[in-house]
Amino acid sequence: MSTPAKASSSPSPRQLFVTTALPYANGNFHIGHIMEYIQADIWVRSQRMAGHEVNFVCADDAHGAPIMIAAQKAGVTPRAFVDNIAAGRAQYLDGFHIQFDNWSHTDSEENHVLAKEIYLDLKKAGLIEIKSIDQFFDPEALEGKGMFLADRYIKGECPKCGAKDQYGDNCENCGAVYAPTDLKNPYSALSGATPVLKASEHFFFKLSDPRCVEFLEKWTQDGKLQPEVANKVKEWFSTRTNADGTTSTGLGDWDISRDAPYFGIEIPDAPGKYFYVWLDAPVGYLASLKNLLDKRKKSGGIDFNAYMANPNLEQYHFIGKDIVTFHTLFWPAMLKFSGRKTPDNIFVHGFLTVNNGEKMSKSRGTGLDPMKYLGLGMNPEWLRYYLATKLSAKNEDIDFNADDFMARVNSDLIGKYVNIASRAASFISKYFDGQLRYEGDTTYLMQGAISAAVLVKESYESREYGKALRDIMAIADRINAEFDAAKPWLLAKDETQRIALQDICSKVLHGFKLLSVLLTPVLPALTEQVAKNLFNLDRSFDWTDAAPLPTAIAPYQHLMQRVDIKQLDALFEAPAVVETAPQATLDKASTSAVSIEPLAPEITIDDFSKVDLRIAKIVNCEAVEGSTKLLRLTLDAGEGTDPEGNPVTRNVFSGIASHYKPVDLIGKHTVMVANLAPRKMKFGVSEGMVLAASSADEKSNPGIYVLEPVVGAQPGMRIR
Repeated sequence: MSTPAKASSSPSPRQLFVTTALPYANGNFHIGHIMEYIQADIWVRSQRMAGHEVNFVCADDAHGAPIMIAAQKAGVTPRAFVDNIAAGRAQYLDGFHIQFDNWSHTDSEENHVLAKEIYLDLKKAGLIEIKSIDQFFDPEALEGKGMFLADRYIKGECPKCGAKDQYGDNCENCGAVYAPTDLKNPYSALSGATPVLKASEHFFFKLSDPRCVEFLEKWTQDGKLQPEVANKVKEWFSTRTNADGTTSTGLGDWDISRDAPYFGIEIPDAPGKYFYVWLDAPVGYLASLKNLLDKRKKSGGIDFNAYMANPNLEQYHFIGKDIVTFHTLFWPAMLKFSGRKTPDNIFVHGFLTVNNGEKMSKSRGTGLDPMKYLGLGMNPEWLRYYLATKLSAKNEDIDFNADDFMARVNSDLIGKYVNIASRAASFISKYFDGQLRYEGDTTYLMQGAISAAVLVKESYESREYGKALRDIMAIADRINAEFDAAKPWLLAKDETQRIALQDICSKVLHGFKLLSVLLTPVLPALTEQVAKNLFNLDRSFDWTDAAPLPTAIAPYQHLMQRVDIKQLDALFEAPAVVETAPQATLDKASTSAVSIEPLAPEITIDDFSKVDLRIAKIVNCEAVEGSTKLLRLTLDAGEGTDPEGNPVTRNVFSGIASHYKPVDLIGKHTVMVANLAPRKMKFGVSEGMVLAASSADEKSNPGIYVLEPVVGAQPGMRIR
């Protein structure tokens, strides 16, 4: 087990700076993101319950060639593309009760300034070197502007087995590892053109410098990292495998630059050269924190530099095992030799698989879509609890098993935890007007609660969530057993046993309160409901609430429902495969199966001209939280640009979620009613209507077909 975060040596609150890995801003959150955020959120909530001061931040990783290329395809600026993605983040975070203090992006002013400052400090320390390298260049990419190609954008024939269409770093057919220049008949995956070798000056961070090596050997092996992570990192100091299959000894220098065109931060005094996305991405942690503190500073908060200079500040990062190298080698070295604080720990977790280790696949129905989960009305705290039961301090993969999920939630949360309150509270409300009373010495109750809280709190601290929840459910088992042994249903029938009845129900409800405190980091919404609606508190629980005996309760209110097997079936239901018949077949097909509506009453050309139909481009599309029918479309109808040069867009809701996935609509053109009065809906304001065709009888022929103009139509063109 890894060393826990260091405890405060004084009664003053700990100062904690906590982050999760920055998601790349080219798509929506997937379940892996949500798992990591839940893991970090549980840890942060436990710290806050103890009164510690936590700044919990994250940001969108906004730079790099993939975003630049995706933005070009969508017909928007890279910044507008990122903003469109970022606009959909809140529904995921709010939906799963994940409470960051700040969410920013790496194209922020703060990140531009900090990345350049860190680079210049590293340069001053003599750790930046310029080398000339040969790299494939595509002269036809980006509409003829041309660009240097990363390995992912180069394809060709494998030099080992001859398999076609293999990427520039490894062969998916035979597993060979090679350099892009080893490919036979290489071509650009962007344009199809044959790339040419071209020399370019690149900037390198000298990780091989003896100062870096000495520092990292000590920093990575001093006991702060998980043992399995420290052992893996140690391998990099001895032998590593290069892209061409050869091996090298010791740490290699890190290429930190890319050539224009590139969406990123320009390197100071080097026109046309940009920081590689992985240099400025981790700086985004600091930039998001600075953005937060600068906003607070306006109302008397602490200065960013003063905050970071605090010798008692603790800095922690939650990440996945696929980005260990960047966070345990490059990042701490960048911070150390630019004169900044290095992380106190990097908490690494494994991957999430589904149903006994099966790789996630939406087409096979083995994907776990977070928005689909919420859209089906599934309780987000079911998922928080289930993932927590699987998480530990080890860097291990965990599995989501549907049957196990339903069994654990229904057994633990309903059968053990919620069941305690529903049973005991009914007797207290019916016979004692909500008043609690304890017979005999109750010291053991409070001491037991304190001991339990200390034990569980320590497990949260060391990220042993599975152990914490096992201990909590063991307490729930003892409470239920004690309650059953007292047979309150028999005591209630005997008026001479009222004191005994009140006593056992009161003790059990004190136990329920203890369980609620212990579960608060994992089930924040549910336990807040318990605190306010059952125990009459005006706030959520903290650790000090574990021991005190409650004196009264309010009438019990329903807390949580069971998992329905139908919800799980729907969650993992594979999308329907729609086969398109040849056009000739369609032309000859009988239309008897399609219910055609009668024509509407005749109108004049003047009537028709009142409806302003425009071509619009779907620049973004996303599911609507709380609705299984609606998609939220962001449309560019050719209405000009805003002061920053980004296209003016409209927000339109459309009931097509049952037939279209958001990702399939982004970048397409459609037809919209542009002069329809805005309509205020439950989920926001809809500023138009997209046109779609359907049968009159949607039960027998439920197809919905969004209209799509032929190639050449541009946003803003009017349909006449």
